[in-house]
Amino acid sequence: MAKILVTWSTWQIWSELVLELRKIYWWDNVVALGNRTKPSDELLNSWPFETADIKDIQKIRDIIEKYEIDTIYHLVSLLSATGEQNPNLAWDVNMWGLKDMLDLAVEYKIKRFFWPSSIAAFWPNTPRINTPQYTPMDPTTMYGVTKVAGELLCQYYHQKYGLDTRSLRYPWIVSRKTLPWGWTTDYAVAIYYDAIQKGEYEFFVNEQTVLPMMYMPDAIKATIDIMQAEPEKIKIHTSYNLTAFSFSAKDLEENVRKYIPELKCSYAPDFRQNIANSRPASIDDSSAQKDRGWKADYDLDAMSQDMIENLKKRLS
Repeated sequence: MAKILVTWSTWQIWSELVLELRKIYWWDNVVALGNRTKPSDELLNSWPFETADIKDIQKIRDIIEKYEIDTIYHLVSLLSATGEQNPNLAWDVNMWGLKDMLDLAVEYKIKRFFWPSSIAAFWPNTPRINTPQYTPMDPTTMYGVTKVAGELLCQYYHQKYGLDTRSLRYPWIVSRKTLPWGWTTDYAVAIYYDAIQKGEYEFFVNEQTVLPMMYMPDAIKATIDIMQAEPEKIKIHTSYNLTAFSFSAKDLEENVRKYIPELKCSYAPDFRQNIANSRPASIDDSSAQKDRGWKADYDLDAMSQDMIENLKKRLS
């Protein structure tokens, strides 16, 4: 049975992964590591939970020894907005934090090491339609730069030290448990809240905006799937392209209206339209399909049904 350490486990998206891992590997075999963010009661009450700054190498070394860790999900990252406000901190956390964890993984002979990449590693000269696995990667944000560099660093540690590194380039992830944060794709979450609570929604992108997305259960499924795969199934040690579906804002409006017929929508594109226009509209994840048999369970309609059903219960 794997002994797992999950860093940045208090972030909502990754806390959901921790809880799913505990269902599979039993609660005391999955150690959640947090820092300043207060963990959810669900996460905290399912123990074990440890706190440490990602730069406190000795504390992390102590945790690895205490729990006899043999598998690491290193998920710590400063995202785009914060990274642009403080690029030096983003480099320090995203790159030095990753390298320190890779060094610990080599030192303790960790069996498998996961690190998440993102389609933020692309743009602006990447093909927008069916973005291929191998393509120009010249991001213009520090977050994107660290994702490209991180992919290469993981591959280097695999080639140099034989460390079993694994990674996925996630598309935009939609979660019914995570409130909109002000991101470019928040409309894919906010529309469900406003449709249920107000019966109307104003998009901040135009009707034709198309972006690649994935529902949270599929993101968790893909993460666990790549970590459970036998080593010979992992052919790429930078990061695998990953996607579930792409849809336009108008597609989303019409789909939600199937379940909330009274919904009224309007469009008032703002500065986020330019950001959306620079992102891939669809992703080619044929390498993940070929190497690991990857296939998403949720399409747009299945996601809408699940979002609306569960949010109605919660919001009532």
